[in-house]
Amino acid sequence: MAKLEDFITSKVRIEILELFFSNPSEMYHVRGVVREIKEEINAVRRELARLEKAAILAKENRGNRVYYWPREDYPMFEDLLSMVAKTTGIGAQIVENKTKIGKASFVMFSGNFARHRPRDKEDEVDILIVGNVTLPELATIVRAEESRRNQEINYTVMTREEFDFRKRRRDPFLLGILAASRIMIIGQEEGLVS
Repeated sequence: MAKLEDFITSKVRIEILELFFSNPSEMYHVRGVVREIKEEINAVRRELARLEKAAILAKENRGNRVYYWPREDYPMFEDLLSMVAKTTGIGAQIVENKTKIGKASFVMFSGNFARHRPRDKEDEVDILIVGNVTLPELATIVRAEESRRNQEINYTVMTREEFDFRKRRRDPFLLGILAASRIMIIGQEEGLVS
């Protein structure tokens, strides 16, 4: 399985990116980051300064604390979000267990699900899986993530034939899913929408 360590050499930087991009709506102060990733404070400060200088993170002073959060205007924000979604949490579990789950052609997270935001009224599902899937294996992975997040995950499974049929028929449910923002976990986006 591909990991961030494959091309980022700093262990602390990887842990910081995983922390911030696995929950991009959160703000963390320096000591909070140290507590979460259990690394030395000087190494954390050094990496936070580098990430802020690169405009990946924004910072703000509040009282005697400095808070950091991911900058959504960073040109590669979506790419980092996608990489972290594939290497942590339920995305990593799906990728690691894809042979147990079955033959999934596509696995897609809604943009709000990947950002840990509440589901919009337009968001039909959090996760769309297309392929021949072993439902009990998938349900076990989803239930574990639901308990970790402390919220229900709304997911839909379709065979490739059903997906293609609904796409040809311009099914409103499927078109709503495809029109929303998404993060691809398995498969290429072009194959999903073409």
